[in-house]
Amino acid sequence: MYAEERQQVILERARAHGRVDVTALADEFTVTTETIRRDLTILERHGVLRRVHGGAIPVERLGFEPALATREGVMMTEKVRIAKAALAELPAEGSILLDAGSTTARLADELPTDRELTVVTHSVNIALSLAARPNLTLMLVGGRLRSRTLATVDSWALQALDATFVDVAFIATNGISAERGLTTPDAAEAMIKRAAIASSRRCVLLADHTKVGNDCFTRFAELKDIDTFITDDDVDPATLEEIANAGPRTVTV
Repeated sequence: MYAEERQQVILERARAHGRVDVTALADEFTVTTETIRRDLTILERHGVLRRVHGGAIPVERLGFEPALATREGVMMTEKVRIAKAALAELPAEGSILLDAGSTTARLADELPTDRELTVVTHSVNIALSLAARPNLTLMLVGGRLRSRTLATVDSWALQALDATFVDVAFIATNGISAERGLTTPDAAEAMIKRAAIASSRRCVLLADHTKVGNDCFTRFAELKDIDTFITDDDVDPATLEEIANAGPRTVTV
């Protein structure tokens, strides 16, 4: 196993179990504890783990949130598969909302060029990626800009979404579980996500398997608020069944 592959497994293990232990990882991968500590240091520099005594904890558990550039480089293959599957949820015409997130950004890249749509988003990077599309009417929601996620938040954004109604909202999340629903580290972004869901006729959640089982600081929706959940096929089947029993139709790709 290459170091990059081992580090990816370590990150997934940390997100699934809440923490990882240096000694246990060294035994599992048959490497030295020094090698594991170097792996954890690299993951911490990437902003996805925080080193603690004897191991590491995913930043989501500590209320931190990886920067957008960091998240865009993780699980890219899975995110593209999810985005392509989400195309089946687009209306033939009408309006959609794209939440701020790395997976919803992949959906923006995949939007068809031969369909007339109105796209509402509070994500600056998504808006920039769609600005030159002649078949799209782009509505950028204003507000205070969060540099970590390049998403607008607070009262201006809430007022705009309160007066908006779309056919489908495509929502991102930092965590999803049967016990806690949909969660995110930042309370201001949670309010925007709540308003985005309320503005839609249907809500489609896009999240890869590393988000499943995570519980972050603030809940912004319950599972019954979601119509469809699209994820990749590495998600734990038992956990996915629990989520499906709580409300949403689940799709794995």
